[in-house]
Amino acid sequence: MDPHRAERVSESIREELEELIGYEMADPRIGSVTVAEVHLSPDFRHAHVSLILSGTQEEQTVTLEALGHARQFLRHQIAERLQLFRTPDLQFEAALSPALGSKVPQILRRIRRGRPRPEKDPPA
Repeated sequence: MDPHRAERVSESIREELEELIGYEMADPRIGSVTVAEVHLSPDFRHAHVSLILSGTQEEQTVTLEALGHARQFLRHQIAERLQLFRTPDLQFEAALSPALGSKVPQILRRIRRGRPRPEKDPPA
């Protein structure tokens, strides 16, 4: 079996979910959603979908609940569009919140300060 098949299938699922959620679903409970990544289990039965949600914490919770209710619809649409042998069950989860996302550069700077700088011209 091709070792990169899981990567290709997860990317295809991510693209289809992005299009379905962003443009084809008419549920007013679903706010602005970006599908960050999809992780497939080795047997392709389960897919964990990481979402970047905007809005307040309450709006994010409502959006996750609405996507949970639309899980079977989304799975059916993916099955029709991708024609997979086994269409995975979808589990939606929120990725890093925007508040944590703004702290990432600060944390990386602190890590870099703690490491010694490499020498430009090592002694011969």
